[in-house]
Amino acid sequence: QVQLVESGGGLVQAGGSLRLSCVASVGINAAGWYRQAPGKQREMVAVITSVGNTNYADSVKGRFTISKDNAKNVVYLQMNSLKPEDTAVFYCNVKTALGTSWGQGTQVTVSS
Repeated sequence: QVQLVESGGGLVQAGGSLRLSCVASVGINAAGWYRQAPGKQREMVAVITSVGNTNYADSVKGRFTISKDNAKNVVYLQMNSLKPEDTAVFYCNVKTALGTSWGQGTQVTVSS
């Protein structure tokens, strides 16, 4: 079973930045970050393929950047110019040789 540890969430003022990390116990192929705000469905924020191609939700394009460090088995989400509507629990989703796993979630709160 793949173990995932997320970190980096917190409280930040609008316009601020945060970097989320998701460390896996095994090598990462593809990965993504998703978020779920209160009363809303979980939505894709950003994804990265095994060769580093990326895709973003329209709402975060130009502000968020997903990346991964294959040597460290970690995927990052750099979030800049944060807005109150970015407030949500963020989850990493990782595809490895053992299958697909979800992180435990990390809270991101953006105050206005």
